[in-house]
Amino acid sequence: MRKELYVYLDGKPVRVTIRRYGEKDFDALIDIQRESFPPPFPEELWWNKEQLREHVTRFPEGALCAEAEGRLVGSMTGLLVRDEQLEGAHTWEAATDGGYIRNHDPSGETLYVVDICVIPAYRKAGIGKWLMSTMYETVVHLGKRRLLGGGRMPGYHKVKDRMTAEEYLAKVVAGELHDPVVGFLLRCGRVPVGVAAGYLEDEESCNCAALMEWRNPFRLTGNRACTY
Repeated sequence: MRKELYVYLDGKPVRVTIRRYGEKDFDALIDIQRESFPPPFPEELWWNKEQLREHVTRFPEGALCAEAEGRLVGSMTGLLVRDEQLEGAHTWEAATDGGYIRNHDPSGETLYVVDICVIPAYRKAGIGKWLMSTMYETVVHLGKRRLLGGGRMPGYHKVKDRMTAEEYLAKVVAGELHDPVVGFLLRCGRVPVGVAAGYLEDEESCNCAALMEWRNPFRLTGNRACTY
C-alpha cells in the first residue's frame, strides 16, 4: 500500500506519502513517539523495537506511516480483534497486548487502533486525518465491520470535580466544551460509544478514554452502536 497526496502546511503544498512501515523505519518511528508524546506522558509507553517488529510481522496492513520532506512525521498502528476480546474491563493494555499485538486475530471483525501520532510541526496539515482515512480504507479492503479505539480526553482534568467523564464527553459532542483529541476524532468521522475508566495512565484524561468507532458503510446492517 502506498498513497501519494498533498497537504497544506503554513499555506504551502507539501507532498506526503502514506505507506506501510518496515524495520528500516524503527528508529524514526521511536523519534516520532518521543516528539509527539513528551512528559508527563510516560516514557515507557513509547514504542520499542520489539513492539514494532511484532506490528510489521503480525499485521503489516495495520502498520502505517506518513513521510514528508524526506522524514517520517506520523504513524498509525492497529490490530484485528474479536468482540469477545473486548469484553470486561476495557483497557489499552488488554486490548493491544501492551502494544505488542500478540493477541492479533485475523478473524476479528474489529480493527482496533493501537496508536496514532503526528509530530507537532505537522499537526495542522491534516496528516492525522489522512492516516485515519487510510485505516478506514483498510477496514473496507479487508471486509471488516468497524474500526474502534480509545481516545484521550486531555481537557477532562480541568472539570473532573464537577462532572463525570461520561458527562464531559457528552458536552464535547454537544459543542458545549472543547477537547482537542475528541474533536479531532469527531472530525475524522468517529462516533462515541462509551467511556473506559482506567484505560491508560494519563493524568490529563484522569486515566479515562472515549471509546469511538467508525462503521464500515458496506457492512452496516443496523443503527445500533456497539457499547465497547
